[in-house]
Amino acid sequence: MADTMQFDLVSPERLLTSVQAGAVQLPGADGNLTAMPDHAPLITTLRPGLVRASGPEGEAEYVVTGGFAEVSSESVSVLAERAVPREEMTQEEFSTMISEAQKKLEKTKEVFVNEPGPVDDAAKLLSDLVAMGDEMGLSAY
Repeated sequence: MADTMQFDLVSPERLLTSVQAGAVQLPGADGNLTAMPDHAPLITTLRPGLVRASGPEGEAEYVVTGGFAEVSSESVSVLAERAVPREEMTQEEFSTMISEAQKKLEKTKEVFVNEPGPVDDAAKLLSDLVAMGDEMGLSAY
């Protein structure tokens, strides 16, 4: 069994990291998961949360607002909708994310009257962002 695997994190703007990692924690849509070398292959959607990678070069955290992760026995590739290194996340940027999610929820409520599915999804996005902020010590309001 290998001790590490390739970990790549990409956002639409840039490649955030490409390193060897011993474990990668992901905020999967169905719950948190940790991928390690020789993990069973899977593809999952991501909810807002922290991606944590640990390996020979140390530990790193990244804020993601959603996206996809592909896990294989040899690698983890994350394609994030939006991603920022944890140390670069400011209260101002987090407040902008919350404001955007609130506007999306309000617009979804207007467009999808009596259709709970899309409204529930938009409300969950906002709720997940608030929970992520709480975990990082950032205020949603």
